[in-house]
Amino acid sequence: MNKLLELRDEIKTVLSGSTIDAILPPMIFVLINNISGITSAIISALVLSLILGIKRILNKESWKYALSGFLIVSLAAGLALITKNASNYFIGAAVGSGIFFIVAGVSLFLGKPMAAYASHLSRGWPLDWFWRKDIKPAYKEVTVFWALFFLMRMIVQIILIRKANPDQLVWANTLLGWPVTLIILISSYIYGTWRLKKLGGPGVDEFIEGKEPPWEGQKKGF
Repeated sequence: MNKLLELRDEIKTVLSGSTIDAILPPMIFVLINNISGITSAIISALVLSLILGIKRILNKESWKYALSGFLIVSLAAGLALITKNASNYFIGAAVGSGIFFIVAGVSLFLGKPMAAYASHLSRGWPLDWFWRKDIKPAYKEVTVFWALFFLMRMIVQIILIRKANPDQLVWANTLLGWPVTLIILISSYIYGTWRLKKLGGPGVDEFIEGKEPPWEGQKKGF
């Protein structure tokens, strides 16, 4: 039961971000493009993105989500308009997947796994804890998992962009977006917490308090 509650908290954290902002504009773009053409589709996606941004600001949510969502849609729409190809609306998504793959790979090469930085930024835990020999392997292995996912997603997106089928692209990006990302994060959390326990290092609270072994290990969070 405790593990289920932990997973519920992790899911709530993910869904509290820009999920809707990322999913709805591409769907509206493809729908309107099929009905009225690319110009109407671009206007509809931009207006929807702007409305979602205003809604976030009125609800006193982070303006960063509103701004980033609108900028991403604007850039994607610009590419589609310049090239007169609706499929190019999704080039940004493929580029994003490629960037995440490169960042994950470079972080592994440097011995500073991306998953550790992601956890540090979201939870505020001290970086020194992540770099311990009895902690870092868990984050390194999860980062390898993430890198493979980003590579797979980029390949699928590039293939579909080359086929120039916006309908397939919107469904692929939707499915490979938050649904699959959510599965990846849940899997990472389950594996990561199990791996930390096997490594036998101190929990982050024990590390901060300077406790000596034997340690109880990380009880919650990854």
